[in-house]
Amino acid sequence: MTACLFCKIVAGEIPSPRLAESEHAIAIRDISPQAPFHALVLPKRHVNSLALVTEGAVIGDVMMLAAQVAREAGLDDGGYRVVLNTGDDGGQSVHHLHAHVLGGRRMGWPPG
Repeated sequence: MTACLFCKIVAGEIPSPRLAESEHAIAIRDISPQAPFHALVLPKRHVNSLALVTEGAVIGDVMMLAAQVAREAGLDDGGYRVVLNTGDDGGQSVHHLHAHVLGGRRMGWPPG
């Protein structure tokens, strides 16, 4: 997927400092933060969306890395939100599976 923005970030073609890395995923800061802390966790291998995940290792690693970056950001006490937008109608703007880790303020419901 040479045209995929997140694949280029994972490959190092587009510089983006890594907050953390695991066997199957990396975590970076979101360039358009929606909360005081906003990271993205991207699988290293291209998967279009959550709807197309076929193995637990990838999504498991993404979620474990999301928890790790939240812990490292000091969000454990107050809490945080992990969001996986799936497909166009679900708000997914980059079609490479990614989890948003948001925290540092009280999150309302519904989101927005």
